[in-house]
Amino acid sequence: MPDQLRKVSCIHSDEMKYSLLVPSWNNLDYLKLCIGSIRKNSYFNHQIIVIINEGADGTESWVKLQPDLDYVFSATNIGICYGLNSCRSLVKTGYIVYINDDMYVLPNWDKALDEAVLGIGHKLFMLSSTMIEPTDTGNQCVVVKDYGRDIQSFNEEKLLRESVQLVKDDWSGSTWPPILLPTELWDLVGGMSVEFSPGMYSDPDLSMKLWQAGVRYFKGIGKSKVYHFGSKSTKRIQNNNGRELFLMKWGLTSNSFVTHYLRRGKQFEGLLVTPKFGFAAKWKNRIKRITKC
Repeated sequence: MPDQLRKVSCIHSDEMKYSLLVPSWNNLDYLKLCIGSIRKNSYFNHQIIVIINEGADGTESWVKLQPDLDYVFSATNIGICYGLNSCRSLVKTGYIVYINDDMYVLPNWDKALDEAVLGIGHKLFMLSSTMIEPTDTGNQCVVVKDYGRDIQSFNEEKLLRESVQLVKDDWSGSTWPPILLPTELWDLVGGMSVEFSPGMYSDPDLSMKLWQAGVRYFKGIGKSKVYHFGSKSTKRIQNNNGRELFLMKWGLTSNSFVTHYLRRGKQFEGLLVTPKFGFAAKWKNRIKRITKC
């Protein structure tokens, strides 16, 4: 383990439902809001593990004062993939939830996930909560409603008051955080793929690894809701070319995978099946891959 990577375990309770992994890169105000919402709006008690990248804004000092937080500290920004993987030795529950620090969880978000887990009957699955976002980006997996685009304009009271009115059916194609999957399934596929560091396109890659491992249950839960301010950290990084890397690694584009395999954003109808690509679609993916070689 690198000298600059430090892991601290403060939580000693055995009564925890999930292990929540929350990466944060000099984003203390949003992290405080996120953690506060988890404490206030969760139905169950959870293990919360914060991944502190740099922490130049006082994040580590604040986290140290919180008796209900475990954390990993890196003096440099190690990104999402290494950051999430570094938490594994601290995980104390049978389920991992990855959630971004620019998210605010709504009441009983975790109870809705738990009800979904209990109804599945096996452990070959990945679930997502449903995001509420202030702008319409064409994402079929979200509810569009503006309750603020930053902390300064955030209307928490109105969001909580209207949260029951924000209705969405369960949808297919879980890839977006917050995601939940069994810890043993996380271990089976090796967590996040570090070749995607600092993290762009690591989400569909994780779903593809699960698909290759036999998972066909990818479900977004309409009743499990979080408010998402939107990419408060990713806008500041030098992005990796994840789109090209996904194509070279798997032989098809990420868009083909989430559209045809996961049917992302479509109404959830149960276990997915491997799609049958026509001749033209097969050659389109092949040509794209060849041209990148």
